[in-house]
Amino acid sequence: MEVANESTAKKPKRLTSVVWNHFERVKKADICYAVCVHCNKKLSGSSNSGTTHLRNHLMRCLKRSNYDVSQLLAVKRRKKENTLTIANISYDEGQRKEDYMKPTIVKYEQDQRKDEAFNLGSSWFDPERSRLDLARMIILHGYPLSMVEHVGFKVFVKNMQPLFDVVHNSTIELSCVEIYMKEKQRIYDMLSKLQGRINLAIEMWSSPENSKYICLTAHYVDDEWKLQKKILNFLTLDSSHTEDMLSDVIIKCLMDWDIDCKLFAMTFDDCSTNDDIVSRIKDQVSESRPRLSNGQLLDVRSAAHVLNSIAQDAIEALQVVIQKIRGSVKYVKSSQSILGKFNEIARQQGIDNHKIVVLDYPIRWNSTYMMLETAVEYRNVFHHLPELDPDFALSDEEWERASSIVSYLKLLIEIINVFSSDKCPTANIYFPEICHVHIQLIEWCKSSDAFLSSLATKMKAMFDKYWSKCSLALAVAAMLDPRFKMKLVEYYYSQIYGSTALERIKEASDGIKELFNAYSICSTLIDQGSALPGSSLSSSSNDTRDRLKGFDKFLHETSQSQTAISDLEKYLDEPVFPRNCDFNILNWWRVHTPRYPILSMMARDVLGTPMSTVAQEFAFNAGGRMLDSNQSSLPPDTQQALICTRDWLRTQSDDATPSSSHYALPLYVEAN
Repeated sequence: MEVANESTAKKPKRLTSVVWNHFERVKKADICYAVCVHCNKKLSGSSNSGTTHLRNHLMRCLKRSNYDVSQLLAVKRRKKENTLTIANISYDEGQRKEDYMKPTIVKYEQDQRKDEAFNLGSSWFDPERSRLDLARMIILHGYPLSMVEHVGFKVFVKNMQPLFDVVHNSTIELSCVEIYMKEKQRIYDMLSKLQGRINLAIEMWSSPENSKYICLTAHYVDDEWKLQKKILNFLTLDSSHTEDMLSDVIIKCLMDWDIDCKLFAMTFDDCSTNDDIVSRIKDQVSESRPRLSNGQLLDVRSAAHVLNSIAQDAIEALQVVIQKIRGSVKYVKSSQSILGKFNEIARQQGIDNHKIVVLDYPIRWNSTYMMLETAVEYRNVFHHLPELDPDFALSDEEWERASSIVSYLKLLIEIINVFSSDKCPTANIYFPEICHVHIQLIEWCKSSDAFLSSLATKMKAMFDKYWSKCSLALAVAAMLDPRFKMKLVEYYYSQIYGSTALERIKEASDGIKELFNAYSICSTLIDQGSALPGSSLSSSSNDTRDRLKGFDKFLHETSQSQTAISDLEKYLDEPVFPRNCDFNILNWWRVHTPRYPILSMMARDVLGTPMSTVAQEFAFNAGGRMLDSNQSSLPPDTQQALICTRDWLRTQSDDATPSSSHYALPLYVEAN
C-alpha cells in the first residue's frame, strides 16, 4: 500500500525497541503510522500505542520468515492469560553459553493458525511435523498412547516448545495409523520390486486376557544380498476362528501383499501345527513357485521351538527333584547366617567355586538350568548342611539324574544361543547344530538308567517329528555353504544313519538337484523375457488353461545333454572354500553370481529361509510370545499398525546407525 503526502516523522527520542528494525515510522497529518517493511501493512505508530501490536504482527507476517526474531520475543511483561513461559535453564559457568538455545517467551493470539510453521531464529517449528514425530517416537519405543495425556509429559512439552499443542489420545492414535499406511505402501512397493523370493515365518501370540494372535513376518535376501525381515501382519484371532480357518487367514494376507506368487517357504513356530493347514496353503501357491515334487521345502518348523519343547520335557520329568533343590536353595538364602554356614561348609569341603546359589524363575527354563547346575556343584554342601528340612534331601540317584539333566540342558542352551544370537541368521548355520543334537539323543537313549533312557526316548520322538519335516531343508542349506557342500552331509549322516547313510545322502543329493532343475526352468523363461527372476511362471501365463505349461520342462530335460556342465555340478565338483570365522556366505554368493547365475538365484532363496523364529529375549520362555496389557487393550487395527510400524521404523534406524544399540530417528530437522 502506498502512503501519499507522507513525510518521515522526526523522532523526539531514539526508538529503542528492536521491533522498529522491521517498521518505518511515517506521519500523515497529525497521525503517526508504522509501516511493515515486509508487507507494507500500516499499523498505528503512535507512541501511546506501544509496540505489542507490532510484535504480534511480525509473528504472523510470513514475509519476514528469514529474519531472526529471537530478540523480538524477549519481552519482560505479558498478560498471564495469553502467556506461555519456558522454565529457566541453568548450566555450569564453565560450559559455553552458545551451546544452549536462548530461552524465549512467546505470546500468540488464540485464533492463530495451529498448523502454521513458525520460524524461530534459524530453525523452523512445524506443529504438523512435530505431531508426526511424537507419533513415531511412541511407535518406535513402544510407549503407551495415553502418555500424551500424562501431566508430566504435557508440562515437559510446554516448557520445551510452548507453540506445540499436545494432542489427545485418539488424535495420536490416528497419527500412528497414518504413519502405518504410508510405511505399508513403501514396504509393498519394495516387495513388489524384489528380485528374489520371500519366506514367511508364522508365529502365534497370546495376551494376559487369553486372546490369540498371529504374526506373519517376511524373510528375504534383498538385491544387495543382505538378509532382511519385515513384519507384514499382526492379526487378532477371535473365538470363532478354528484351526482350519488359519490357512484362509494366511492366504488372504499373502494375496493382500501380492506375494503369494513369490512365496518360497513357510516356517511355523510349532511342530504340532496341523498338516492340513500347510496342505491347503501348498495347493494355493504350488502353481507359482519352483518346488520339489512333494513340496517338502515349503513346510519348515522352528528349530528353537522344538529344542525348547525338548528342554521342558526334561524339566517336567525331573520336577520332583527340582522342587527339592528349589526348597534347599530357598532355605540357604533365607538368612545371612544360614548362607554364611553354607559358605563355610563349602570351604571345608574344598569347593573353590565363586558361583552363588540362585533361585530359578520357573517360566524361563534356562534359569532352572542355572539353579540345577550350581546345586549339583554344591551337592556335598547341601548334604552336610545342618537343620535342612529332610523333605529337601536328595538321594545319590536323584543327584546323578539331576547331573545328567544338567548336561542335556547345557547342550540345548548352547545351541539355542547360536540360533538366537544373530538377529537374522542364514539357513546354513542350523544343519551341524541340529545334527549334533540328533547324535546326542541317540546316545542318551542308550543310558543304563531306565529313567534317563525313557526320558531320552520321549525327547527323541518329538525331535524325530521335526527331523522328518525339516532334514532336507537343513541339508540343502548346508550344501549351499561353499565351506561344506556335500561333505558335511556325508560326515553327519554316517554318524546318524550308520549302514543306511548312503541312501540318506542320495536323498539329499537328489533333493538339491530337483530344486536346481526347477530354477533352471525358471531361468529359461527369464532369458525369454517372460518371467521375473525366481518365478516359475510368466506374468502372462497365469491362465490355468495354458497347454504349453509342460513344454518348458520338456525342453529343459531334453536339452540337458547338449549343454555344458550345470552350475550345480560345477559348484559341487570344485574344492570346498577354507573355513574361517569371518566368512560371510551371502557376500560369497554375491561375488560368485556371475560364475553360478542359476545356483546363486536358488541360494538366495534357500539361505533366506528362517529355520527358527525365536528372538533372543524370548528364546527360553516356557510360554509363547505375549502381547503386553497396554497393546492388548487397543483395537485390532491399531495393534497391527503399532507392531508392524515399530518393526519397520526400527529397521530404518538400524540401517541409519549400524553401530548404535539404541533406536533413534531424527525427530527435528533444522531449515537449511
